[in-house]
Amino acid sequence: METFDWPNDTDWIWQGPLAAPSTWGKPGLIMAFNLECPGCIGRGIPFIKRLRDQHEDQAVFALLHTAYGHKTFTRDEVEPQLTHFASDFANVGMPVALDLSGDLARSWGAEGTPHWFAFDASGRMVRSLYGSQENATTRLTYLMDELTEPTAQP
Repeated sequence: METFDWPNDTDWIWQGPLAAPSTWGKPGLIMAFNLECPGCIGRGIPFIKRLRDQHEDQAVFALLHTAYGHKTFTRDEVEPQLTHFASDFANVGMPVALDLSGDLARSWGAEGTPHWFAFDASGRMVRSLYGSQENATTRLTYLMDELTEPTAQP
């Protein structure tokens, strides 16, 4: 099984901490995003919330707020805004972690924001996809349907 960096427990600022994908026992999707990214806020967040609503019991969903590709701020500058966004403004309903330096998203291979990381039930990253336009969201919809499809019984 591949290993990769994971947020520390203290990096989870909303509904966390969340253990690494290898412990989930089901597929999952993480979106790396930034509050200053229009595609993230206008398309990515609503999309991942819809996917979560469709696959809530079958998959794990989380957000990683990253500075990768964006201006860096201190934790004191970004955490209050991000907590307000997650709890009150967008009511995201999933764990949110902070990647203040952008190093975590970079180590996962992010190309910018939004960037999606899909995991199978064993915790293996099976897809890494950049963007929030229709072609990206269509591919993610099909992938999550495939990953959460019950296995055929003989």
